[in-house]
Amino acid sequence: MLSQSHDQSFVASVVDLMQSVGPVSARRMFGGHGLFLDGLMIALVSQGTLYLKTDQSSAAEFFDLGLESFTYTRKGKICSLSYVQAPEEVLDNSEEMLEWGNKAYSAALRAASKKRKKG
Repeated sequence: MLSQSHDQSFVASVVDLMQSVGPVSARRMFGGHGLFLDGLMIALVSQGTLYLKTDQSSAAEFFDLGLESFTYTRKGKICSLSYVQAPEEVLDNSEEMLEWGNKAYSAALRAASKKRKKG
């Protein structure tokens, strides 16, 4: 398990890299951090791993690379959210972060649009 200061440092580094996507900010939640752009959660960081928002339109690209879904245990059952591990290269390359961060933002926009239509 990562120390809290190392986790904070990792989150700060990711938020800094994600500025190429837009004014991303972090909030503590889920025992980790949610990363937000324009009021939409586009990513989360848990135990030193970055997960990006996905949906039906984008998840296949992540899974084709062998990336794992974010899961957690609730009442003894494994649950998942629509967030998938980011490709490793996004942490080292601002152009890759821009590309994959935009995919996450697009998925968040589509999810928000669906919620508005239901409401």
